[in-house]
Amino acid sequence: MAKKSGWIDLLDKIKIPLIFVLFIWGVEIYEEVAGVYLGRYGIYPREMGGLRGILFSPLLHNDWEHLFSNSAPLLVIGSVMMLFYKRVAVVSFVIIYLLSGLSVWLFARPAYHIGASGIVYGLISWMLWTGLLRRNIKSIVLALCTVVMYAGYEQGLLPNEEGVSWESHLSGAIAGIFTAFLFKNTIEVDEVKANPWADEDNTKVLYLQRDIFEKTKAQRIQEAIEAEKQRLRDLAEIQRLQDLMGGNMGQA
Repeated sequence: MAKKSGWIDLLDKIKIPLIFVLFIWGVEIYEEVAGVYLGRYGIYPREMGGLRGILFSPLLHNDWEHLFSNSAPLLVIGSVMMLFYKRVAVVSFVIIYLLSGLSVWLFARPAYHIGASGIVYGLISWMLWTGLLRRNIKSIVLALCTVVMYAGYEQGLLPNEEGVSWESHLSGAIAGIFTAFLFKNTIEVDEVKANPWADEDNTKVLYLQRDIFEKTKAQRIQEAIEAEKQRLRDLAEIQRLQDLMGGNMGQA
């Protein structure tokens, strides 16, 4: 029962990337079954009708190969974000999603741009730069794992393959860097450094006066003389009181 609840808890934590990947597969299945092509809902740069592609473009793919190549990194990196960066994962995903699409609409060549590869490059870039900017053990290890798993993806940032929207890749990568910088100071719960002296008794025992080393030798001598004068005055006062009390007792 505990094992089952563990799986349910894991699925709950990664539900956003999981639902997103299942949804884009559902869209592709619909296109295949219905015999339709929804590419016209992609991003068409600098055309008002192409603005809708900012929302719809990542949901559309040219074919099954295109879909599969984006699904794996979306699910893997998206899940890592949700598990290890709970405070910023969702908002970072949304910013990368929208900002990469907007950049394509503003700067890309005039053609329909579809696919979630811009988000993929954004997530990879986000993971790398989060490690560089935060510089803690967790972030550095995750960044190194990303480098190992997705080595070679940087080739997609250049226009070296016909029919591939390298503008989406580049826009996503830049959006990832921007988002990583935006949240670099948002610390996760497990990144808070524990104070090793938190349980120590902080009560200070002072054996010397706080300003003992700030006084000159002459000042300390003068204070000693004044203290001795005060002691002698106190003794004289005590002697006077004793004499007075003795005199009163004699008269009685």
